[in-house]
Amino acid sequence: MLPQEIIRHKRDGRELSPEEIAFFVKGIGDGSISEGQIAAFAMAVYLNDMRDQERIALTLAIRDSGDLLSWSDMGLHGPVLDKHSTGGVGDLVSLVLGPWVAACGAHVPMISGRGLGHTGGTLDKLESIPGYDITPSNADFRRLVKEVGVAIIGQTGSLATADNRLYSVRDVTATVESIPLIVASILGKKLACGLDALVMDVKLGSGAFMPNASASRELAEAIVTVANGAGTPTRALLTDMNQVLANSAGNAVEVTEAIAMLKGDIRTGRLFEVTQALAVEMLLAGRLAEDEDEARGKLYGALSSGQAAERFERMVASLGGPSDILDNAGKYLPEAAVIRPVYPEQAGYVADMDIRAVGMAVVELGGGRRRPEDNIDHSVGLTQIVGIGDRLDTQTPLAFIHARSEDDYAVAARQLREAITVGEKEEAPRMIYDVIRPKEEK
Repeated sequence: MLPQEIIRHKRDGRELSPEEIAFFVKGIGDGSISEGQIAAFAMAVYLNDMRDQERIALTLAIRDSGDLLSWSDMGLHGPVLDKHSTGGVGDLVSLVLGPWVAACGAHVPMISGRGLGHTGGTLDKLESIPGYDITPSNADFRRLVKEVGVAIIGQTGSLATADNRLYSVRDVTATVESIPLIVASILGKKLACGLDALVMDVKLGSGAFMPNASASRELAEAIVTVANGAGTPTRALLTDMNQVLANSAGNAVEVTEAIAMLKGDIRTGRLFEVTQALAVEMLLAGRLAEDEDEARGKLYGALSSGQAAERFERMVASLGGPSDILDNAGKYLPEAAVIRPVYPEQAGYVADMDIRAVGMAVVELGGGRRRPEDNIDHSVGLTQIVGIGDRLDTQTPLAFIHARSEDDYAVAARQLREAITVGEKEEAPRMIYDVIRPKEEK
C-alpha cells in the first residue's frame, strides 16, 4: 500500500478499508509516514468524515499501536471499569468516583491527564498531595488496581503511541475538531487499558470542549457507537458545564472538597448528582448491580460505611502520600497566602456564568499553565463558588479567592465579577441531560 493513495481515497470521499487504516496508523507509529502525510490524512478526514466502520478501525489501530494492558492473569474478583470526561471547571469527579466504585467491587485503573486550557487536570490536583507519585512502575500500578481496587496515575508513553504523533500534527493543522479523530484519540488510549466497560462524561454548555449542544451529543453518540463496535461495553452521560461543577476550582482546594464528599460530609449538590449518576452507570455496565435502585443502594453503603474514603486513603498512601490524609488534609495540602471573598456589585440572582473565563481566572492565579513548561501553584483557586439561580446581595460572596498576593486577588476579583452575571431570577440548569446507552440496552 502507498500512503498517498490512502490519502487520495479519503480526499475523494471514499470509505477506507480496515487494512488501509491499520497500515496508515502503523506508519504513524513507526515513523515511516511523514508529518506532511499525517496532516493531509487528518484534513481529508476532517473534511469528509468517516463512517462507523472506519471510525472503529481507526480506534482499534490506535489502540493497538502501543502496549495493551491485560488483567486476565491478576485473579481479579470484579470487573475492570473506568470513566473518562471531556473536561470542565471544578470537575473533581475522578477523585471521588474511582474509590467509590472500587468500594462497590470494581477495579479501576484510571489513567488521567493534566489541565488543558481553562479545564483542570486530575493529575495536577493529585500532585498537591505531598509525595503522591503519578508515575509508578507498571508492576505497582497493577498491584494497586488489584489490592486497593483503584489507582489514579498519569499516562505512560507506551499506550496508543501513534496518537501522540497524530495529535501533535492535528494541533497545528486546525484538525482537532474532527469527531472521528477525537473519538479515536480518546478511545484508543482507554481501550488499551483492558477495560470490561467504560462510562463517558461528555460535557455540554458554555465551558464544554465541544462548541454547542448538538456537537456534544454527536460526540457522545459516536463514542458509544465506536467503543461498543470495538468490543468494549460503553455508555455516555451528557452533563452540564454551564456552571462550575464543584463548589471549588483549583488543585488543593478540589482535593479538600473530594475528601469531604468521600467522608460523607457532602450528599447533595451539583458535584454529588453528577458523580453518583456516573457511578450508577459504571455499576450497571460492570454488572455489579441489576438496576439503578440496587446501584444507588450499594453506593450509599460504600459512602456510609467509610469504605469509599478508605480506598482513597489507601491509594494515596500506596503511591507515596500521607497515610492519614482523611483526617489531616489541612496539615498536608498547601494553603494560599491570601484568602478573601469577592462580592457582586449588585444584588440579584446568578443568571449566567462564563465558565471559560472562570477557569482562566484560576489559571492566571497560578493554578494552571499558560505553557506546558509552566509550574503550578497548587494552593491557589476558588472556593464557595455560587451557582446559577442563587440569590445574592452585595454581601454574599461570589466566591472566596485563594491567591498568592493582593495583586493576584484583585485581578481574579475583577475577572470573576465580569464572568458571573447577576440579574433576574434564572432556573438552575439540570445536571444530567441524557444517558446514551448501546442500542440493544435501550
